[in-house]
Amino acid sequence: MPVREEQMSGRAAPGRVLPRVLLAAALCATTLAVESKAAAAFEIFGIKLWGSSKNEDADIVDPLRYSTSITSSDADKDLIKKLENASALKGDEDHPVSGSLGLLAKARSDREQLVAALYADARYEGIVNISIAGKSLDELPPDAEFKGPQPIPVEINVTAGPRFTLGNIHLKGDAAGLMSADYGLIAGGDAGSGAVLRAEALIVRTLKEQGRPLAKVTDREIVADHATATLDVTLTVAAGPVAGYGATTVEGTDKVDRDFTEYMTGLKRGRQYSPQEISDARDRLLALEVFNSVTFKEADQLDADGNIPIDVRVSERKPRFFGVGGTYSTIDGLGLEGYWGHRNLFGHAEKLRIDGAISGIGTNSVSKLNYNAGIMFEKPGVIGPASKFFANVKTVFEHPDAYDHFSIKGGVGLSYELDKKQTVSAEVSLDYSRIHDAFGEHRYLIASVPLQYVYDNRDNRLNPTRGFRVLAYAEPSYDLLSGATFLKLRGEGSAYQSLDSASKFVFAERVAIGSIVGTDLEHVPADRRFYSGGGGSVRGYAYQGIGPRDSTGQPTGGLSYFETSVEMRMAVTDTIGIVPFIDAGTVSIRQTPSFSNLKVGAGVGLRYITPFGPLRIDAAVPLNRDPGDPRFGIYAGIGQAF
Repeated sequence: MPVREEQMSGRAAPGRVLPRVLLAAALCATTLAVESKAAAAFEIFGIKLWGSSKNEDADIVDPLRYSTSITSSDADKDLIKKLENASALKGDEDHPVSGSLGLLAKARSDREQLVAALYADARYEGIVNISIAGKSLDELPPDAEFKGPQPIPVEINVTAGPRFTLGNIHLKGDAAGLMSADYGLIAGGDAGSGAVLRAEALIVRTLKEQGRPLAKVTDREIVADHATATLDVTLTVAAGPVAGYGATTVEGTDKVDRDFTEYMTGLKRGRQYSPQEISDARDRLLALEVFNSVTFKEADQLDADGNIPIDVRVSERKPRFFGVGGTYSTIDGLGLEGYWGHRNLFGHAEKLRIDGAISGIGTNSVSKLNYNAGIMFEKPGVIGPASKFFANVKTVFEHPDAYDHFSIKGGVGLSYELDKKQTVSAEVSLDYSRIHDAFGEHRYLIASVPLQYVYDNRDNRLNPTRGFRVLAYAEPSYDLLSGATFLKLRGEGSAYQSLDSASKFVFAERVAIGSIVGTDLEHVPADRRFYSGGGGSVRGYAYQGIGPRDSTGQPTGGLSYFETSVEMRMAVTDTIGIVPFIDAGTVSIRQTPSFSNLKVGAGVGLRYITPFGPLRIDAAVPLNRDPGDPRFGIYAGIGQAF
């Protein structure tokens, strides 16, 4: 027997007003489906990379196993896939439920999610029938028991019905002057529940951006006309008054100072309310790395001064952290690194980090391994919430092909966020180094002032699919021992373009250029010259393997360089990707790059997407190799190449 309308069949009588609860449920249907999907577990060092562990089902009382089938006579493959993704019964069928009552509860909840999935696909005449062990869910008593052989069969039959389009659209109240088409509500257009709810949110956002924190939808009438398969939408919106920020209260702090947390929001009392400022304040608190979660909640009414109070709720992270990592290439060998840190040293989110690394394992002798260690301190909010003071000391003892290098370097500086996308920084540093290179053995004591500007509007910094990043760097330097003065300039840009709506195909490109002016090559310390080649620049060549060399074949580095890379990042599954790429680079002893000896490498990479960034393996070959260049290179690490 068909499911009754009042029991979430999805069918509405002609002209019936649709319940908002189903429209809202449609938004979370996909999320719930993703959460319900299970797969075989895979763990490394106790870290679960995907799926669930075998013992997760061990605590289930009275486990009952079932199997699920979803059928429909009028749904296409795409809709069937959406229904399967929305169904917790389907997604969790590898895991038992807790007895017959657990299966009944799961089936009733599943019907709501399936109807929500139909609404999201603009199917407002759909019917969902669920039967367990051959009996309709609506005919089963509340205390039904399912005995017999397991798994218990669960059958879901869906009649999708026609796809509706938008009909008459009316915006009333303070939204009457707005154009519905600007928010995706167009007669004949997408009538899915998600499109309607997104339009509501965007309309309210538009009014809030005028400084009206109490803007909200006060009435909605959504009517499905089955005769014409159209959805009529009427929204009434109240903007409320323009207001400033009231008191900002913070809850949930323990080790982190409460007043400091309020200060770092940057919300000054009386300044006009802005939803973007609220979003930026939340991001700023999360960027402190001392909170697991940050929630901003605006009051339901204005205070006596006509301002909107803001409540901030946080949960703190553990203050101490540590980790290990590594990289590998067939050319440069194995590199290992480790670090320990404290996120909240004195209660104001001060960060202390101590790290060390060793590289060249497998390719160099023990006496020629590369070592480095450092201590870094950061203190946010020194001259406003957007600022950060930093200090560091680092020592390096390394033996790349171009030189042998020992140095101790210290610096102090300040970074400042001009806005969410732009950051500037300045540092004063002093570097003592002892270097043996193609020009002999030298000692340097370099005082420098590194200056940097970054513009970054990428959608995801770990694995971007849209946007670009631009970096400009200048470092005037003076050698206190020799009197040499020089200026190091460097610019870099990377861009990312998704070629489809699901971002399964992403085109990525990087360009970098640099120049050192003011002195000759031999007066610039070898570690400050430009080099190219290796996993971080032109793959297929050795680290520092591109550029001028002396008569013995030893790299000398250069006063200028140019690099570019192009990748096509293709998602095979949600976690696996294939990346064909081409890299090119050149290094010159002149102050401007020379392209007469441009080196090109090409290859393909494998990506495995994890919560902490992609795991990367690249294999590349040099396309115009010289004698002494490797025939191929394999590189492994964490994160995209750029």
